[in-house]
Amino acid sequence: MRDIEKFISGFCRFQQQYFNDRPALYGSLRGGQRPATLLIGCCDSRVDPLLLTGGDPGDLFVVRNIANLVPPCTPDASAGVSSAIEFAVCELEVERVIVLGHARCGGIRALMAPREVRRETDFVGQWMRIARPVAERVQRELAHRDSDARHHACELASILLSLDNLLTYPWLKRRVDQGLLKLHGWYFDLESGALLAYSARRQQFLPLVCPLPAR
Repeated sequence: MRDIEKFISGFCRFQQQYFNDRPALYGSLRGGQRPATLLIGCCDSRVDPLLLTGGDPGDLFVVRNIANLVPPCTPDASAGVSSAIEFAVCELEVERVIVLGHARCGGIRALMAPREVRRETDFVGQWMRIARPVAERVQRELAHRDSDARHHACELASILLSLDNLLTYPWLKRRVDQGLLKLHGWYFDLESGALLAYSARRQQFLPLVCPLPAR
């Protein structure tokens, strides 16, 4: 029950901050949303997009799923994720898409070290098949590295896979080709507190925000 009380108190703070202290913000949002950014992130409770970015309500259109994956555009693509991307790109006309991955991702761990599922369903395993090609490549190319290194490499590679899969949606690729939409791959290192971004020119993830100095 303490968690419920914490959430209710949190809503009271939210209410005060946005409905009392900044009434103009929600006054404008009542007429509709116009976010400039679609963020595709992980469901992990440690990686909250608005908290990490300091965004206000209305700043981000957020899609969250296990391991921040984007399925390729196929007739049997996940309707939940694909429809949210379609709405953000075609209806809201966002200006950028950020795929936000993170360290210690449980979905990637399940992919790299699968366990026998002792329940009626395995929705996680089915979903993670999207990233199986990059996991197999990492296991093959980094067989000489330890499991933590392979796990980290797969987390980064899955972000790039999602960026590639975004371009399989024809209406999204058109906007990218027209210069109306930018794609970004970000990685939150929750161990160091750093934020990395993929550089297509350097073909690697580089620090966007460095870790804080050690105390």
